[in-house]
Amino acid sequence: MPDPPSQASWTTHILATGEERLRVPGFRLTVTRGADKGAELRAVRAEVSVGTLETNDLRLCDPTVSRNHLQLEARPEGFRLRDLGSTNGTFVAGVRVIEGFIEPGVEIELGETTLRLHALGDPLDVPLYRGDRFGPLLGGSVAMRQVFALLDRAAQTATTVLLLGETGTGKDLAAEALHQASPRASGPFVVVDCGAIPEALIESELLGHERGAFTGAVERRTGAFEAAHHGTLFLDEVGELPRALQPKLLRVLERRIVKPIGSNAAREVDVRVVAATNRDLRAEVNRGSFREDLFFRLSVITVRMPPLRERREDITLLAQAFLRAVAPQATELPAALVERLGAYGWPGNVRELRNAVERAVAMGERWAFGDAPAGTASAGGTLPEADPALPFKQAKQRLIERFERPYLEQLLAQSGGNVSAAARQAGLDRVHLLKLLRRHGLR
Repeated sequence: MPDPPSQASWTTHILATGEERLRVPGFRLTVTRGADKGAELRAVRAEVSVGTLETNDLRLCDPTVSRNHLQLEARPEGFRLRDLGSTNGTFVAGVRVIEGFIEPGVEIELGETTLRLHALGDPLDVPLYRGDRFGPLLGGSVAMRQVFALLDRAAQTATTVLLLGETGTGKDLAAEALHQASPRASGPFVVVDCGAIPEALIESELLGHERGAFTGAVERRTGAFEAAHHGTLFLDEVGELPRALQPKLLRVLERRIVKPIGSNAAREVDVRVVAATNRDLRAEVNRGSFREDLFFRLSVITVRMPPLRERREDITLLAQAFLRAVAPQATELPAALVERLGAYGWPGNVRELRNAVERAVAMGERWAFGDAPAGTASAGGTLPEADPALPFKQAKQRLIERFERPYLEQLLAQSGGNVSAAARQAGLDRVHLLKLLRRHGLR
């Protein structure tokens, strides 16, 4: 399957209203074999999904097809096919596909069903935001301007939004941007990290509790939903929420009524909910680890934050912004470094780039900007020598700090941001790892 060309080749056009749009090829899917033979979907938007759940754009009855089976996206450079963790897989020309670009006319096999992709003469228009900033988010690439346009429209509603994307892509900033651009901007913005709270305490964190409700409840606690009344509640890492607690969250989302632990009185809350996860929740629904009804409630509007490798034209813009934030007197980035930054894969995404810039400035690591080997600050270089001018304890601590942060960044990148998996890989207790991550501003 061919690699996509650079986004620099993507074409846009301006409408009479002054709005800018990205033009992508129109398409339709037809079922040529299976229980649903003859069914057809003519796409009205660039991204569609196929599966047996009613929320899919093309809903199939074939029992060998997964509830959420595949996703197809029209892009200027072609059609990107992605399997959603299906049980029986997605095949093109006999080859199982996880993710890749396919050509019009090919047949896609899923279970006992075959689909054919047809390109249409009428293109689809994808709205683009006019500008390279949306709240705290920064990016002038076509990929980010699509995200900004979607966030801008979503901000004016009270609808629940689900933010998807790899670790470090800026989901937390997107949630903050949604709140700032919404009519609720003057209200509270409350953050709950579902992956950092012990399972026994999550219900209390979300709903609150009365004094004496359980051992250790020495005073009344206001839950996150009540605290976010007339504002926005951001549920970060919602994919980590234990399945036993998912029905309780679903009830609150549906009724907007909370009942603190130990209380007989229910309280109404006016809250806009934004959730985020680095997990593929459609795949989690297929596996049964995430409730499909909760997924429906969370994904009314879904925004995918693109990884940095899909928006390379933003790397220099971001690096320069991070440099000015920590060193206002700094000049432009050297041309050689700009080229080197653009060539690196950035598995930790924007967060890794920001950390690399901040660490280089804070620790005085000249190699991170001027003398970096092939790669970048967090991927190359050697451990600096100990400074004998410092007391032993202080010199040792400085070396430890220079080791810990790059190690933790790479650990998170390799585990996909899953703290439990990272702790197992590092041979650390999960709580201890969380403390290290917070110490270095990585959580």
